[in-house]
Amino acid sequence: MRSKKVALATFVLVVFHAVGFYGLVFSSNPGWFLTLTPVNLLLTDVLLYAFHKTWNLSFFLFVLVALLLGFISEVIGVHTGLLFGSYTYGQALGPKLWGIPLVISLNWLLLVYVTGVLVQRLPLHWVLKALTAAALMTFLDMFIEPIAAVLDFWTWEEHHIPAANYWGWLGVGFLLQLYFEKADFYKGNPLAPVVYSLQLLFFISLNLFL
Repeated sequence: MRSKKVALATFVLVVFHAVGFYGLVFSSNPGWFLTLTPVNLLLTDVLLYAFHKTWNLSFFLFVLVALLLGFISEVIGVHTGLLFGSYTYGQALGPKLWGIPLVISLNWLLLVYVTGVLVQRLPLHWVLKALTAAALMTFLDMFIEPIAAVLDFWTWEEHHIPAANYWGWLGVGFLLQLYFEKADFYKGNPLAPVVYSLQLLFFISLNLFL
């Protein structure tokens, strides 16, 4: 039964990403599909955490820390230029607080959780697992950044992606991954590799076609 549920969730995610890709690349109204970006992220979160097992206090604290640290790092980034460089958010990601789309916190949580789960079976010290997971987050961001301005996610000052952005991702991601590693909850989720793979394929494909 569980394998069937995983297969169904995978099918739904593949369909949503495929429709999103078609809409952004080939439709006559890509702007409408852009407005569905927060919906796609929320759907991905719901399906992913439906397969999470340990809903204890430690997990909820991790969720809270990831949401808050992700949001705070974006506030610092947008308003000071520190951490990631100078950038501003567009309208595609929905409602904002202090210039930061609210769904960005969910995206930080999603990426930390998914990559943290992915590295659990590696025969590494927990600190190296955290670093590897942060590197996976940064690797995905390398394919998001070139297309972000095209999609009106965010825009870089002088349209230049600074190296500081990737170091910032690696640094903030590493801190969150250290917390993830030490938090006391089950760190397995069969949908995690699906979510990461689809995100990676989605943004690589957009870079090729847009």
